Amino acid sequence: MKKNDLLLRFLLGGSAVALSYLVTVISPWKILGGIFAAFPAVMLTAVLMMGISSGSKKAANIATGSVFGMIGGIVCVATVLLVLQASGNWMFSIISGVILWLGSSFAISEMKEHTKKRSLSRA
Repeated sequence: MKKNDLLLRFLLGGSAVALSYLVTVISPWKILGGIFAAFPAVMLTAVLMMGISSGSKKAANIATGSVFGMIGGIVCVATVLLVLQASGNWMFSIISGVILWLGSSFAISEMKEHTKKRSLSRA
């Protein structure tokens, strides 16, 4: 990885994290902190860097994959909330959420691929 790429990723990602923290501290609406914590800076940086280095088609592939990860993010947040409320164990709830995020993201990706293959075979 080039030093410029690494620096750009650091600046964009770090700025998003700092912004979400500031919103949490400054905002009278604490829910905004959670909303900003889901800011897609990592996805935007990945699409940007792939577009610069490899073109729009590969950048589109990254963006498509991020859709599955963001849907999985909803599963993760719901899991963490429900497990935390049920168990009171924050570490267990985070681990459960991350596992279900990864599993649901892959499952959604596989379902999409299966649907695509199915529609191609009918044509």
